[in-house]
Parts: sequence; C-alpha cells; structure tokens
Amino acid sequence: MNSTCCMAQDPVFTANKAQSGHNRTNLPGVELLAPCLITLTITAQHQEGVLNNLWVSVSGAISQQKNVETIANNVANANTPGFKRDQLSFKEHLTALTKNIDDVDLPRKEWKPEDFYRSYGAENSFVKVSGSYTNFEQGQLSPTGNPLDLAIKGTGFFEVLTPNGIRYTRRGTFTLANDGTLVNDKGYPILSSFNKEQLKAKNAEIPEATQRTIKIPDGKLDVNMRGEIFSSGNKIADLSLLEFKDIKALKKEGGLMFINQDRDNIVLSTAKSQIHQGFVESSNVNAVSEMAKLIKAHRHFQTIQKVIKTYDQITGKGVNEISKF
Repeated sequence: MNSTCCMAQDPVFTANKAQSGHNRTNLPGVELLAPCLITLTITAQHQEGVLNNLWVSVSGAISQQKNVETIANNVANANTPGFKRDQLSFKEHLTALTKNIDDVDLPRKEWKPEDFYRSYGAENSFVKVSGSYTNFEQGQLSPTGNPLDLAIKGTGFFEVLTPNGIRYTRRGTFTLANDGTLVNDKGYPILSSFNKEQLKAKNAEIPEATQRTIKIPDGKLDVNMRGEIFSSGNKIADLSLLEFKDIKALKKEGGLMFINQDRDNIVLSTAKSQIHQGFVESSNVNAVSEMAKLIKAHRHFQTIQKVIKTYDQITGKGVNEISKF
C-alpha cells in the first residue's frame, strides 16, 4: 500500500490510499476509507474550518499507517534468510516551541477554542515520518548441510553483480548456473575479491565486475572462514567479503540488497567477518515482538480514526442544528 502527500504553495493537502469500502463524512473534502484508509483534500476555501481541527489527527493517522506497513513487512520476512528489519523514526513540530514567551498571545477574557490555537499554535502541530533505517543486528546462523549455503558472522557483505550494478547482500543461499558460475537465488553472479589497496589512489578503478565472477569447474567447492574457495583441493578464488566504515550509510534496495554510494566507505583492511559454509543467517526479526508492535500500532491507528470520526459527528451535528434556524 502506498500513500501520497502533496504540499503546494496553495493550501492543498492530499493523502490517498487505494482500498475497497469507504465511509463518507460530513466534512468538506474528507473521506474515511475502512479499515486503514484516509482520503483528505483540503482547499483554501475550507482550510480554516477543517485543517485547524483535523491536521494533528490526520497526520498522525498517515504516519501510523506507514508504521503498520513497515512492521507488517518485517513480520512477512521473519523467515527470509539474511533479511534485516526496518524501523521508522518520527518527528513532531510544535509552533509554540518556535516562539518567544512574549509572542504567545494570552487573551484576558473568557477563552474560546480559537484562543487556544492562537496562543499555542496547535493548528500547526503535526507528526510525520522523518525517515526509516535498517537494523543490522546479527541474525542466528542455522545449519542446512548445503555446501552452497554460506552465512556471514560479523558485519561483512557479499558482492553481487546485478543488472543495475554491484549490490551487497547478507543472504548466502547460492547455487550454480549451467556454466558453473556461482550465483544467488535470482541468478546474479557472486563476485570474487579484489586488491582493496587500489582504492587508496584517488582515480583508481575497481577491477571490472564481469572479470570477477566465480566458476566452479566440477560443481564441488569448499569454503573456509576467510572466504577462500577450493575445488578438488585447488584454490579457485577468494570470495569478496566487504565491510563498511558506516554501515548505516548503505541504502536498502528491495528487501535483501544494499547500495553503497560512497567508495570511501569501504574498509580497506582485511575483513574481520567470518564465513560459515553449510549455514544460512536467519532474519533478525523477532516474530513475537514484531506481532506485538503490529497490534499496538494498529490499535493506535484505530484510535486516531475514532478521533477523526468524532469530529465528523460534531461537525455534522453543528450543520444540522444551524440549518434549523
């Protein structure tokens, strides 16, 4: 599920989710789509009447919806080898915190709701997702007995040659192509190591990736903890095992691949990580913990929906009462 938020110079905000079933409200431009769906369109004509009261709860609902989707994706990949769970971080903006004490207008009279908004800037308070990050905590190593299954213990990554360039992964469920090339589960070649000392030179180039593919002549291989590959007692290649100075700088692509956008982020010294043949690294998702988080996030979302519906009922009642005069 995808949500779209658009903020333009004209006061227009739109959040859309595609799902069947909907509940129309009495609010202009607002539609609640059950169970996890909000469609909101606020134009300049009714911004003052709607945004001041709804923006906080709507922004919270959109952010919480993204949180539910992220946790659900973690749960879905709880049994995916090499998967690293994702988490969201949130931020909140309070207008009152950006003002000086002298700027806060406290009217000396009986207060009305709009006076609270003018005093503390509550109409400009909102929450949003500030970003997501990947938790690279080590997963448990599970034995498979398959010599083509390799697990990393440490912070290293395998190098994979994809149609979009070199990517990095922790998933070591490999196989052999028809020509004996070592490939991953998607058929992308696994790369051998290169002389990392070459990277110390400013304009140095990494050896062509197509020249670093690994071919197993007789289909049998042995891999030691340093990543040295042997076949029939003869050393064939050194498996590329790279570590990074700032692992959080890696950008996730899909569910299991990562992109390193800064060549200087590669650690040039010998990798400290170890490779275990006949094992796979399990996902670092704790299914029980993530399910508890998912239930909590979903209940939070439902609570926010109730707030929006309550305001809808109040507005509807006000419209009906005024129409009687």
